[in-house]
Amino acid sequence: MQVAVTGSSGLIGTALVAALRADGHRVIRLVRMGPEAPDTLVWDPYAERGGLDPKSLEGVGAVVHLAGAGIADKRWTPRYKAEIRDSRVQGTKALAGALAAMATPPGVLLSQSAIGWYGDTGGREVTESDPAGRGFLPEMVRNWEAATGDAARAGIRVVTLRSGLVLSPKGGILGRLLPLFRLGLGGKLGSGRQMMSWIGLSDWVAAARFLLGRDGITGPVNLTSPSPVSNAEFTAALAHAVHRPAVMLVPVPVLKLAVGGVSSDILSSARVMPKRLLAEGFGFQHAGIAGALAAEL
Repeated sequence: MQVAVTGSSGLIGTALVAALRADGHRVIRLVRMGPEAPDTLVWDPYAERGGLDPKSLEGVGAVVHLAGAGIADKRWTPRYKAEIRDSRVQGTKALAGALAAMATPPGVLLSQSAIGWYGDTGGREVTESDPAGRGFLPEMVRNWEAATGDAARAGIRVVTLRSGLVLSPKGGILGRLLPLFRLGLGGKLGSGRQMMSWIGLSDWVAAARFLLGRDGITGPVNLTSPSPVSNAEFTAALAHAVHRPAVMLVPVPVLKLAVGGVSSDILSSARVMPKRLLAEGFGFQHAGIAGALAAEL
């Protein structure tokens, strides 16, 4: 099958493209710049229909949409918050419009989303049926998911991937924390009581591959481990994995100054459960934090 992927050069996209090719799929990477190659198409997420000629996508049977400005790339100034929002909402709407205009649309669109949908629940358990929370992230994610509407109305099976903290030493939260922990400078973030809903990169990729072939699944799916942990538990597991102590405490004001708005990912508390994945029989390779960290490291 031909699979088109946006955001293919990012942390998740790189791993997913390699896995899809290993499965025998032909991957078409939608890129924003550079000369076109046999496996690429140039698109503009801010242009109508992404600036794509729908005919150029003919033959594509599935699309995985991962593109968007990096959540943790910069401090969250008002300008960067707008970029985070617009790159996701406008880009998704543009891609959905291009897919809907195809003579033969793909069978499925897996569109990246986030557990930011739920906001800070105070550690309360939530599943895909729970409503959106309040604040910048829940509002942004709500609009992000709604932007797939044209694709759904065209008969494409749309699955929105509400991803938790994706753990990989190559990037994301783990990539930022790992150098500190390896120097023995790791520690709890804030109170340490906040719940972290996470998933190892290898399990994220396996779940996406699983969902591509599950014709009966539409709508939101939580891509999180069934074993969320407190930040204190995560800290202890990471310190153990790198064989270093973790006795420091990072105060909330210092954390916010250091990482800007991304602190909301690691200070907010929500116990997000992958109810739909488990109901469909998906098996996590590393459901526990210790095993996942050992595998990723």
